Amino acid sequence: MSGLRILHLSDTHFSGDGGRHYGVVDTVEHLRRALAHVGHLLFDLVVVSGDVSEDGTEESYRLLTEQLTPWAQARGARVVFAMGNHDRRDAFRAVLGGGQPDAGEQELSGVDLDRPVASVADQDGWRVVVLDSSIPGVGYGDLEQEQKQFLRETLATPAEHGTVVVVHHPPVNAQTDLVQALALDDADGQELIDIVRGTDVRVVLSGHYHLPITEFVAGIPVTVAPGVTNVSCAFGDPAEEAAIDGFGGSVVTIDGERVRVVPFVERLTPDDVVFHFDADAVADIIRDAGRPVDPAESLAP
Repeated sequence: MSGLRILHLSDTHFSGDGGRHYGVVDTVEHLRRALAHVGHLLFDLVVVSGDVSEDGTEESYRLLTEQLTPWAQARGARVVFAMGNHDRRDAFRAVLGGGQPDAGEQELSGVDLDRPVASVADQDGWRVVVLDSSIPGVGYGDLEQEQKQFLRETLATPAEHGTVVVVHHPPVNAQTDLVQALALDDADGQELIDIVRGTDVRVVLSGHYHLPITEFVAGIPVTVAPGVTNVSCAFGDPAEEAAIDGFGGSVVTIDGERVRVVPFVERLTPDDVVFHFDADAVADIIRDAGRPVDPAESLAP
C-alpha cells in the first residue's frame, strides 16, 4: 500500500483586514511559525479542518491561501479545507470551492450557496471526504441527513488505499463545559461513527477544540488538531475556559495498517494567556450561545 503523510492544521481564524485574534494573536505569524516547524518535511496533503476564517470574508480566505498554497505545493501536497462555525459558506465557496479546489470535487450542494459545503476527491488511490458540520450563525454543529447519506453512498465502494474524512466538529467529547456546549450534536456524532464503522475510513480529522486529542472510536482514530491561532488549556477547571498564546498542528502518517499521529504545540510567550473565562462567564456564554447542558452532565468534578 502507498503511504500517506498529512499535515493536519485547524482553526487558523484569519481576518480579512489582518486584525489580531482576540486583539492579541497575529494569526499570519502563527501560521508561518507552524509551517516553519515542519518545513523540512514533505507531505501528500495539508488539511485545515475548519474555522479557516474568523470573519468569513473572501479576503480572509485569499490571505490564507496566499500563505499556505505555495508552501504546500513546494512540498508536493494538495490542500484541503473544511467549513467551521466561524466560516461563511458563500465566501468559502467563492475562494475555496468545495474545500478541495485543486481536485475534481463533487459538491454535495450543487449551486445553492446556502447548502453545506461537502466534497469528495481522489488522489493516488486515496479518497478525501470533506463534510460541513457548521450551522450558520451558531457555534455548535450538526450533520444534515443529506450529508450523512452522501457519506454512506461514497463509502459504499472502497477506495484503493482508503478514505480520510475531514469534519470540523469532532465526533468525540470535549474537555470543558463550554466547548462541549458548542460541540457536534450527540446523535449526529454517533451516526457519523456508525456510518464509518467497518468501512475503509482510516482516520477522521477534526478541529474546533484547539487542543490535541486522538480517540479511537469503532477502531478508527478521530484526531483533533491543536489550534494554529491559540491552544486551549486542557487540564484546568472544566467549568472555566482559557487559551495560551501558542500554535500547533499534527503530522498524521498512514502506512499499511498503521496510523501515527504526532502533534506539536509551541508556546510563544510563557506567561501570556489569550483569554480566560471564569465559571460565571462560561455559564453566561453557554446560556446565550450553547446547547442547554444538564448540570448532572457537567464535566466539572
